[in-house]
Amino acid sequence: MTDVVETPEAETEEVVETAVAPLDDAMVRKVIEGALLAAGQPMTVAKLLELFAVDEDREPPAKDLVQAMLEDIAADCDGRGFELVEVGSGWRFQVRAETAPWVNRLWEEKPQKYSRALLETLALIAYRQPITRGDIEEIRGVAVSSHIIKTLTEREWVKVVGHRDVPGRPSLYATTRQFLDYFNLKSLEDLPSLSELRDFEELNQSLDLDDSEKEALAEAEERDGIEEAQTEVAEAAAEGNTESAEAEAEAEAEAEAEAEAEAEAEAEAEAEAEAEAEAETSIESTGHDNPVEHTESEQTPQS
Repeated sequence: MTDVVETPEAETEEVVETAVAPLDDAMVRKVIEGALLAAGQPMTVAKLLELFAVDEDREPPAKDLVQAMLEDIAADCDGRGFELVEVGSGWRFQVRAETAPWVNRLWEEKPQKYSRALLETLALIAYRQPITRGDIEEIRGVAVSSHIIKTLTEREWVKVVGHRDVPGRPSLYATTRQFLDYFNLKSLEDLPSLSELRDFEELNQSLDLDDSEKEALAEAEERDGIEEAQTEVAEAAAEGNTESAEAEAEAEAEAEAEAEAEAEAEAEAEAEAEAEAEAETSIESTGHDNPVEHTESEQTPQS
């Protein structure tokens, strides 16, 4: 018979895993709403998820859940004075455009006024980007003021994205995320097609401009026209001053050349006079030092 050796059963260690409880949907929504209000700037889904990633005892919500929460919050804002919208930089709360005439009274400073020329330039950059300043001038048929380009770049609506590989290497301009945020656009695809726009007023509406800005267009355009005219006058004056300065410089150079020529002529005349004087002195000196020798016939009287 074969002896059966009984071995003690291996002791198994019981591993107790602590279950991580997920955060309930109601709290996720509250955190999202609070973060959007406190941030003061648009927040992406990824940025919102970072708020939940630091909780070790809580399972972070799924990306799809956060996206769904944002859409639910946006739907719940219907009929209210504020809305939740997705723009180029993310999601944000904002007041509705129809309330702007009253809400703007909270600030004493008047909204920035933009001229028609500036908005046309901005529209061309938005629809034709990347585009050069020369391209814009060719399309509009007029020169683009440096003040317009400076304003657009200072507002961070446009930026230089490169240079065209042609003589002079002109800058190529394109719009930024700040442009999308300001005009409530999620992407450039949200811009209405050019075929849908009949005139510039439709473009104003498509870009969701404030009423106060629309009313100020005429005034701003007139001001911008005055500034451009002043710039042209200043440039013309500068060119005139430059030409005048060049003419004066040429006249001075000619006068200096004439003076130098006269000085050289006087110096030559003085040199000739000195040479003649030296020659006369030399002749006189030679006559005294070397008297003429008399011939023998002159010395001996004739017999």
